[in-house]
Amino acid sequence: MVRVGRPSGPAEATAEVVLRAALTLLLEEGGAALTPQRLHQLTSVSRATIYRHWPTPTDVLAALIDVAPDPERPLTGDPVRDVHAEVDALCDRLHEKPVATFLQALVAMAATDPAAVELRQRYVDGLIAPFYRALNGADLPPTEVKDAVAAIVSPLLVDALLLDRPAARVRAHRVVDLHVRPSSARQEADPASSHGRPGRE
Repeated sequence: MVRVGRPSGPAEATAEVVLRAALTLLLEEGGAALTPQRLHQLTSVSRATIYRHWPTPTDVLAALIDVAPDPERPLTGDPVRDVHAEVDALCDRLHEKPVATFLQALVAMAATDPAAVELRQRYVDGLIAPFYRALNGADLPPTEVKDAVAAIVSPLLVDALLLDRPAARVRAHRVVDLHVRPSSARQEADPASSHGRPGRE
């Protein structure tokens, strides 16, 4: 039963038409164009229908993110190999215009819409979740897994969001080799790592 005051979801055909138009608007004009008025102009779906289901640009972007394909890659059981594969997959995704545009739109929207802050975090969490999954079997404590993911992924997001340049794939692979190694190998390479790296603050 549909509760009073809570609109049911749009018809599947209507949602498909509106969201296809929304993706076109997002790619050509940016997130600010995702308004009921502009979507009505492109689709002829009534403004009332659009406003009822997607009242703000953030709502439209959330709907686009929900229907975006996000295939899960099979793991090989080798964490190093799997993380390298995730680096390639993320770099490929950031090269695709929709993903980079989603991120840029979410950053802009978050400045004025608190709901976009949560959506931005959910979207970024979705981008980095495969790295945690790949590192699940690695010989690393949880804090080092978190540090490794941040060291690998953060520069790629900075490239895409702030510097507007292709993600530095080769650099990211080097970072994987630095961080994703068995504890014994890392301690042999850097004995100071288990003693708080003296001399550094």
